Amino acid sequence: MRLPGPLHAVNEGLAFLLELVALAALAWWGFTTGGNVLAHILLGLGAPILAMALWGAFAAPRAKYTVPLPFVLLVKAVVFGSGALALYGVGRPVLALVFAAVVLVNTVLATLDREAHFRSARNQSL
Repeated sequence: MRLPGPLHAVNEGLAFLLELVALAALAWWGFTTGGNVLAHILLGLGAPILAMALWGAFAAPRAKYTVPLPFVLLVKAVVFGSGALALYGVGRPVLALVFAAVVLVNTVLATLDREAHFRSARNQSL
């Protein structure tokens, strides 16, 4: 299923915003978790940095490593799932559910769109 141009752009923009929300949620959770200031700082900075490294290595459009789609989707599930769990962990269960639902719809649409685009480009080159 290929998305029309404007819907494709909106979905891609939403994907980027969801990535930022996941990082912010992880930072929020990290800075409010732990027994002391050092733990707050390490978790508040460490959790989003780890998510960024994982995303940049495997899930970003220009990822450092090219991996099969199922692995990319697994990385996205880990990062976005961690973001949703972080929102739940800071006492925002409704926001966590809404975030997870929007991520799910966005990721399904983006994956179907990219697969259709890839198939179309491959068919044109034959």
